[in-house]
Amino acid sequence: MDEEDECLEPGPGTSAGRVVGVEEHAWTPELRDALLRFGGDDTVNLMSSRGDINRALLDVGEERLARMDAAGVAMEVLSVTTPGTQPLPAVEAAPLAREANDFLADAVRRHPDRFAAFATLPTPDATAAADELRRAVTELGHVSAMLFPRTGDVFLDDDRFRPIFEAAAELRVPLYIHPALPPRQLRTIAYGGFDQWTSMILGTGGWGWHAEAGLATLRLILSGTFDRHPDLQVVLGHWGEMLVPFADRADLLSGAARHLERRVLDYITGNVHVTAGGVFSHRMLRQAVDVLGADRVMFGQDDPYGRTTGTAGEDSRGRFSGSNGARIFVQTAPLSPEDRTKLAHANAERLFRLPTA
Repeated sequence: MDEEDECLEPGPGTSAGRVVGVEEHAWTPELRDALLRFGGDDTVNLMSSRGDINRALLDVGEERLARMDAAGVAMEVLSVTTPGTQPLPAVEAAPLAREANDFLADAVRRHPDRFAAFATLPTPDATAAADELRRAVTELGHVSAMLFPRTGDVFLDDDRFRPIFEAAAELRVPLYIHPALPPRQLRTIAYGGFDQWTSMILGTGGWGWHAEAGLATLRLILSGTFDRHPDLQVVLGHWGEMLVPFADRADLLSGAARHLERRVLDYITGNVHVTAGGVFSHRMLRQAVDVLGADRVMFGQDDPYGRTTGTAGEDSRGRFSGSNGARIFVQTAPLSPEDRTKLAHANAERLFRLPTA
């Protein structure tokens, strides 16, 4: 046994060793079929809808619990995987979102000590999306909602989506902004020109969709969303979706956006939280803590997509890929014991008002 393993805190079900995963995905067969029928995006066609990933997304029972136990995760906050219902016609999106939210609520009812849930919202009809957010939070007990950067070609800061942010502010729940594929024309121009899989990864997890989520959040800042709703909080995965690491440079916009009440940097540090989103990198964690402080970082495994591996060079032994990988990542993080507890579960419990062990 390694010296590091000997000093690990107690197991995942205990308060001391508790780890909460905040970016953990699922979906329903009906939503999968609709996305394939209406043309969701290439992440659906080439990855999510196939084989083991599809089976893992559909399962919110014993197999998922076994994966969590193996990784050392005590609780997952479930969310419908990208792109949610956002690419669908409004008439299809609304009932499918309700059905998916009911599905997640049922999983939480069956395992209230292991699961919580984000709502998925039918943004093609923003009024219906706001109503569904209210229903999901007040009737189903969902702790928040997950949004994706665009509906069609339109970013979240467009005026048509204001009812969603008004509802979130009214309910006092944060919104998780998860990446999704850039529009096809942009992918062709910016990320094409390679073999299919290379272009796919360049446009998604290797670069493109992180830029989409960071840009969507920056546009929310510039459009005055947080001036209208100063207490509204948003959550970004992957240690800040390029926006948090680039926060000091993004503050250059403060000189141009004189309509804002605060500097751009102040919105980033005052209205944004981050999760690991399956990126097991202590180096990126340190940077997020440096920018935002230890009260705004949370763990996330990106189940079932995430592979608990460290950054090359940082972790050549692959210590996060085996048994208890999530817990080992947290408990070996370069933080004080108090801040490790915040990363592991305390920040998520506070922000999302989760039950504690």
